[in-house]
Amino acid sequence: MSAISASQDSRPQFVSVQHLTSLPDSGSRARKESLPPLRLTRRGKIVLIGIPLMLVAALLLSLAGFLTAPAKAADTAADLALTPTVSVTVQSGESLWAIAGTVAPERDARDVIADIVQLNNLSSGVVVPGQQLFVPAK
Repeated sequence: MSAISASQDSRPQFVSVQHLTSLPDSGSRARKESLPPLRLTRRGKIVLIGIPLMLVAALLLSLAGFLTAPAKAADTAADLALTPTVSVTVQSGESLWAIAGTVAPERDARDVIADIVQLNNLSSGVVVPGQQLFVPAK
């Protein structure tokens, strides 16, 4: 068997396979030793460090959202308790603070106001005269 190699004069020259396999492998070793060490480029650093960090951050945010999600109100419908309420009509000059102080003077007015806002689905703390509000009963 033989292989064809091109010489300087562009004529093919036949070389035997035994001759090719018996050549010392010093050329490939010299090439390996002469290669400079690998360097990590800026883009390589971003890929190697940045992308895994973004994945870890996304995982931590997902986990934090899962752990801080609001708890269920109750496991079954039998465990639910209704908040006893009364209906109050807002008078001229009254505010939620005044209503909360009148309805539950023993409780903190801020807590009562929060209950009133939640019971009536109010978007703000502004009430108008004649408005009907559900307030927690004593």
